[in-house]
Amino acid sequence: MFSLRTLTASCALGLLWISSVNAAETFQINVAAQGEAKRALPLQVDVAVPKNFADVALVELTTDSGDKLYGQLTKPGLGNPSTDPLARELHLVLPSAMVGPEREFAVSIPESKEGLTEFHFKDEAGKHKDLMFGDRPVLRYMYEAVDSSSEDRRHETMKVYHHLFDPKGENLLTKGPGGLFQHHRGIFYGFNRISYEQDGKKKSADVWHCHKKESQTHEAFVREEAGPVMARQILEINWNGQDGKTFATELREMTVYHVDGAQVIDFASKLTAKADNLKVDGDPQHAGFQYRATQHVPDKTAKQTYYVRPDGKGEPGKFRNWPGNKEHIDLEFNALSFVAFDQRYTCCYLDSPENPKPARFSERDYGRFGSYFATEIPQDKPLELNYRLWLQPGEMDVADVKQLRDDFVDPPKVSVEAG
Repeated sequence: MFSLRTLTASCALGLLWISSVNAAETFQINVAAQGEAKRALPLQVDVAVPKNFADVALVELTTDSGDKLYGQLTKPGLGNPSTDPLARELHLVLPSAMVGPEREFAVSIPESKEGLTEFHFKDEAGKHKDLMFGDRPVLRYMYEAVDSSSEDRRHETMKVYHHLFDPKGENLLTKGPGGLFQHHRGIFYGFNRISYEQDGKKKSADVWHCHKKESQTHEAFVREEAGPVMARQILEINWNGQDGKTFATELREMTVYHVDGAQVIDFASKLTAKADNLKVDGDPQHAGFQYRATQHVPDKTAKQTYYVRPDGKGEPGKFRNWPGNKEHIDLEFNALSFVAFDQRYTCCYLDSPENPKPARFSERDYGRFGSYFATEIPQDKPLELNYRLWLQPGEMDVADVKQLRDDFVDPPKVSVEAG
């Protein structure tokens, strides 16, 4: 997840600015009541840790009744301006069985982590890097350098994106190159109508199709952190124009929580202009933050696809697009229900109120959906975004998806006290 700048922003975006803990040996957190709905609940708490926690990643959280779960300390994520060397994010996931009344947890350093299953990264150098949970693949970052040896190879490597595996790690539930609309890939962020000024010239770019030799290129793995609760990958990505020159640089943060039976991904981005008068724009099908399901869907099951929106469940095979459907705008959430490899899945797309608006939404029965906006990006004010994807097997109704969205943007309040 992302970090916050003000208390107001933290409430709106689902994060919690916590007053610093004094330099004590231990500390505790108090989680407000979480309501009656039973669901796993990922939480992030910004905290200044005691000095003896400075080099600690794994912590143990214990209630008065002796219930235990693990938490994970990370460095602050994107958007957190803290310069405190003891600033950390504490990540935990309340399992559905613990969700309900107010909870108080004592935070301590565990004696051992023997037997714990953890996230870790597995790299096929120069090709892709997998995020694993134990021996189960979860997420795959496709980052191969642009190969211009042939048009086919350039199409395969012209932009970076993430693949998502099913919760069992058996099949990819996202699409790569080729298939129906080869430019639609996995979990992707970009725009097809970009304008800017560089070298005294007005220029345009399309990093969605990359028809005129535009590209998104991987530049660096900025930071990676992994443990039993979550994993985070921060990437540096250049957005390059038709002439190959970089007009914007992105820090893209993918935070993945371990939730039994589901895939939970927080996407955060900070896009910094490297050219003058940069404006990103597009159309509903080829811009913004989008998810594209596996090619299995258009090949075999598209007519079984339906969407769950704030106004109800849609009909199988039917879909909406702005501007044809003018009300298809500024949705708090949208959810794609699709069938792949003999299993139905629901992928929830949860928007933040802090992302630029209006957000224009798009859907297709073959499993591509998301939203885009148009905005200018001054060089001294990067564009910051935050979304959550929640994917799980089976069907979900409006109340289910709305609960997940509420958890994302307005989670239970958490306070921190010195031990």
